[in-house]
Amino acid sequence: MSSFTPKVWLITGTSAGLGRAVAEIALEKGDIVVATARRPSSLDDLAHRYPKDRILILSLDVTQPDQVANAFAEATRVFGRIDVVLNNAGFGHGAELEAMEEDKARAILETNFWGAVNVTKESLRCFRETNPPGVGGRLLQMSSYAGLVGLPALSFYSASKFALIGASETLAAELDPAWNIKVTIIEPGWIRSEWASKSTWSPEHPAYKNSNVPTARIRSAGWDKLATWKDSRRSAEAFYRIASVPNPPLHFLVGKDAIEATRKKIAALSTDIDAYEMWSEGLEE
Repeated sequence: MSSFTPKVWLITGTSAGLGRAVAEIALEKGDIVVATARRPSSLDDLAHRYPKDRILILSLDVTQPDQVANAFAEATRVFGRIDVVLNNAGFGHGAELEAMEEDKARAILETNFWGAVNVTKESLRCFRETNPPGVGGRLLQMSSYAGLVGLPALSFYSASKFALIGASETLAAELDPAWNIKVTIIEPGWIRSEWASKSTWSPEHPAYKNSNVPTARIRSAGWDKLATWKDSRRSAEAFYRIASVPNPPLHFLVGKDAIEATRKKIAALSTDIDAYEMWSEGLEE
């Protein structure tokens, strides 16, 4: 007899991309998935492929706290618990910082940061108060290496991911170990998905038209020419596996591009610290 106990996953942003890929892998592995999306009809094929005791599809806009609370309530009503939350919903938009329209910049922060915060709060409540005491759960926060290293043309996307990393690091330090809630921040590099083909841009700022300016080169070549892309399926498998690591890392970088860029930032930061460390001497009262 098999001793396998399926995990119950709640995944946001499953209409396409990495959220969809992780949902498919979890289902293939025998787990249960609560798949949420603004367009639930995009998941009709999964609903036809798997029985209702394996998948629950819900409409969800993560920027609406009441919708987030209702989604968690319905998930626990149907399945009794949630073991893993993949906080994945988000989007990007290209522009020089000076060219980004304020309404678009705010929309990015509203979804990628505040929407993720809404999901985080409900995840914690569910892990602590709905699941049996001490069982806890896994919270996977989908950030990006753009949340560790600022990328030209993605200033507000990077800002949203920097903010999510900062909030998640602080959260991990605040949690009572007795709750057994594990937080992992996923920080992938460039992964092949619908992101590049569907990415949008604001009109170019006239001061940045010089072809030597990084954003001008990106606009001209496109993301496809400037990034080293990784397979979305294999990347999603890594995200799936990290949810089962007994003592998971707080930071989980995925892709050699993400690792290399982060190491370069660490080295540059160390150089700056060493160069100006003496300026901090004698500041203590």
